[in-house]
Amino acid sequence: MTPLFTIHAGEYVVANYIEKKFPRVNIWVPAKDTGVDLLITDTKNKHSISVQVKTSRDFLVTQAGEDFQNLCSSGWWTFNRQKIQTSSAEYWILLIVRPRSKHDFIIIKPTDLLRQLDKIHANLDRIQSYLLVTAKGQCWETRGLKISEKRSISEGQFPSDSPRNFSRYLENWTAIEALNAGSA
Repeated sequence: MTPLFTIHAGEYVVANYIEKKFPRVNIWVPAKDTGVDLLITDTKNKHSISVQVKTSRDFLVTQAGEDFQNLCSSGWWTFNRQKIQTSSAEYWILLIVRPRSKHDFIIIKPTDLLRQLDKIHANLDRIQSYLLVTAKGQCWETRGLKISEKRSISEGQFPSDSPRNFSRYLENWTAIEALNAGSA
């Protein structure tokens, strides 16, 4: 039997978070899979943002080890270049689900995601990506880094101009904040 309505857990977590944080937006779930998981509109439904949600559990223990004190979470995604390039969503929200604390949200345009990943992983068709979030609110792509480089990130000493720096996308709710403010 085919269910009449389904929503993935990550999509639900993102929608629930947005609904609580931005009370003056509407959240819509498409009736069929078009590459857009959520549509977020102002209260008058005149302006919208389309979102694709990609979810990862927290892999921090297996990625960093216990000797890294300043890290919060680490997500792991396998991205398909073609899907990023042809995405009809305006933003991708990469969600890291932490077991006992707040979740982490990386909000990024697909073109920006691909540009950043290409600088690091040289135009691969399938891209394995680890995003690591620190206690100081930074976000780094760490796939292929040495332990010493991860330690440098943990200690806040990794070069901030590195293409691995995804910090500006961490909790970047700017576009949704604008919809929320426009609905006032």
